[in-house]
Amino acid sequence: MATHEMKSEHLILSGFSDESANQKTMDQQFSAFAALGLQHLSLRFIDAGSGTKNLMDLDEAEIDRVNEKLVEYHMQVSSIGSPIGKVKLLDVDDGTRNRFLPFEEYLENDVSKACDLAIRFGSKLIRGFSFYHPRGEVPEEHLDAVIERLREIARVCDARGLTFGLEVEANLVGQNGQLLAEIHRAVDSDALVLIFDGGNLVSQGYTQQEIFSQYLAMKPGLGWIHVKDFRNPDPLKRIVHVDEDALKHFVPVELGNSGYLEVLKDLKDFLPELTRRLAGRGIAGMFADLEPHVKGGGQFGGFSGPDGFGVALRSFCRLCDQAQVGYHLTDFNDIETFRGF
Repeated sequence: MATHEMKSEHLILSGFSDESANQKTMDQQFSAFAALGLQHLSLRFIDAGSGTKNLMDLDEAEIDRVNEKLVEYHMQVSSIGSPIGKVKLLDVDDGTRNRFLPFEEYLENDVSKACDLAIRFGSKLIRGFSFYHPRGEVPEEHLDAVIERLREIARVCDARGLTFGLEVEANLVGQNGQLLAEIHRAVDSDALVLIFDGGNLVSQGYTQQEIFSQYLAMKPGLGWIHVKDFRNPDPLKRIVHVDEDALKHFVPVELGNSGYLEVLKDLKDFLPELTRRLAGRGIAGMFADLEPHVKGGGQFGGFSGPDGFGVALRSFCRLCDQAQVGYHLTDFNDIETFRGF
């Protein structure tokens, strides 16, 4: 169902381009996406000429080089794949390797840098997280502290015309849909939206029915979705603390246990309303950001390779076709525009 005209009931296909590249160079990432027919990407890790770095560590010359390559490959940045919020909420030793940074310093340095990068790369969206509570403690006990910090992050983003997206992920305070929905309601800012990720839920041991309920809880605050799935090799067992570096059963969405088809069927009728809401914040539409991890994943990233990324994209497109959800891949009309025919 690849279509040329972008409409309100269409998803905008995007993805973490570093997952498609063996050495994570700019040319590898952008050429793989261009060959797959994608015109949008999320930036996370990249080699801009001085070795592979997290986007947050790029210097001015590297930022300029990335922007030049984006123009060359006719690519637009959908989101900044920042690690904002993947730090400890409290300065306690809980046996994890997670960092702690004083929040005011974090807000002034890291959050401000993520905003700068979004503006430099022409994106309205910053991906982020909901902070690590101490391992072994109940996340609900830390909601107030997280809400206070995220309210400040949303304020900083809003002041610069940007929107901060909270990804659902294991071991964080917002580790499931219900907790993220509660955070979203309490922060009460248009600059804070939620990011559904089925793979990050099924890897915690949630059933498909539970995951769909969590998606519905997130739906009022939904901003975009990540496309990643996981197939449990053993009978489902709820995992309170997930060893993210040990996860190795990520699969294309047609083969996983998350139930993306059911989510897409529900999204179909919701897309026009959501697209209008996003347009009010200057966002092009509803992004589906592929983060497949089909060759491996961990706490701060994953890998699929150009072949694995292509498999994951085609799998997701087939599900969109089944759900009758529109999307767009590059066709000849785009090539005419690119080449000036």
